[in-house]
Amino acid sequence: MVDVSRSAEHRVWCGRWARTAKLVGSGIGLVALAACGQQNAYVPPPPPKVVVAQPLQEKVPLYAELTGNLRSVAEVKLEARVQGFLEQIKYVDGATVKKGDLLFVIQQNTYQAQLAQAKAALESNQATQQNAQVEFTRQQTLAQQQFASQSRLDDARTKLAEANANVLSAQANLDIANINLGYTEVTAPFDGVASRHLISIGALVGYSGPTELASVVQIDPIWVYFQVSELVVQRVKDQLQRQGKSLRDVHDVPVEIGLQTEQGYPHKGVIDYIAPQLDASTGTLEVRGVFDNKDYALLPGMFARVRIPIERPAPVLMVPDIAIGTSQTGRYVLVINKDNVVEQRTVTIGQLDNQMRVIESGLKPEDWVVTDGIQRAIPGGKVEPDKQKMVAAAGG
Repeated sequence: MVDVSRSAEHRVWCGRWARTAKLVGSGIGLVALAACGQQNAYVPPPPPKVVVAQPLQEKVPLYAELTGNLRSVAEVKLEARVQGFLEQIKYVDGATVKKGDLLFVIQQNTYQAQLAQAKAALESNQATQQNAQVEFTRQQTLAQQQFASQSRLDDARTKLAEANANVLSAQANLDIANINLGYTEVTAPFDGVASRHLISIGALVGYSGPTELASVVQIDPIWVYFQVSELVVQRVKDQLQRQGKSLRDVHDVPVEIGLQTEQGYPHKGVIDYIAPQLDASTGTLEVRGVFDNKDYALLPGMFARVRIPIERPAPVLMVPDIAIGTSQTGRYVLVINKDNVVEQRTVTIGQLDNQMRVIESGLKPEDWVVTDGIQRAIPGGKVEPDKQKMVAAAGG
């Protein structure tokens, strides 16, 4: 359709320049007249350039992605088992402690006195035992020579037995006194991190039962617990069977985790426990993984993203994750046909692996996917493709 108003303006403009050219006869006027005699023609711009590549075909593991919870390997409450005043706190709250480190000292003088008393009682009973032994030996010799009656020998034997029993009792009391004195020093039961102290120096502890003083948590290594469906268990079992192993060899099954603020799954560990039976109410199995945690980056109570690699039987198609778009109909990629016309192809995506997204369906190995210049590729429009080889994206 011709723009009438625009043509009218053009005729008026050319008429003015024609009159001017007659008056001045200048070169400018001749150029203007020549321009008025030409027709305006639309020249379409060249097709935009885009980079395209065929999907990458690789055999990558199939991952079961789950949610887990981190727990400490060991956690112990440190309690005062004897009564007394708390005299010393030998650590700093939150410090890393080693097995056997002294953490608390409870009033010791009472238990030291009890220990001394028990030692004295033992020595007294041992002296009585020695005297009873001598008397029994003498009466036994006299009885053999017919110079002592049987009743005196029996009496000596009874006193010796009583002395032996008193020695054993005194020894037990001494052991108890030693144990109670040992309870006045509270030490770390294993390597870990000590919590803040709950009782201050000078407070009476253990007067109505054990008093909690603090706790020690072992977080290196650390556990992650998660629930696995029956289907995943069967896949892991099949994978182990192909390797000539069984579920008893769970320590050979790797597991990876990542925290909510981390990219990917940077922490590597192995499964060390699988529950012996499924939970009938949920149809899941409890599984535990163990991870080194020397830098204490993982803390008990944290939630973690968990994934278990499962062997995939055949190669899959992969494209850069940035090449995938989202519309009301779902996920899609842009491909070019044999005429270099852009088409929008709906796809079903799978897991993300090093910034490469697995395409489960909707794409063929021979398709050319737009990987760069996506904003210039409009469905239905023609483009100038720069065909390149797909390269796995780097990253974690």
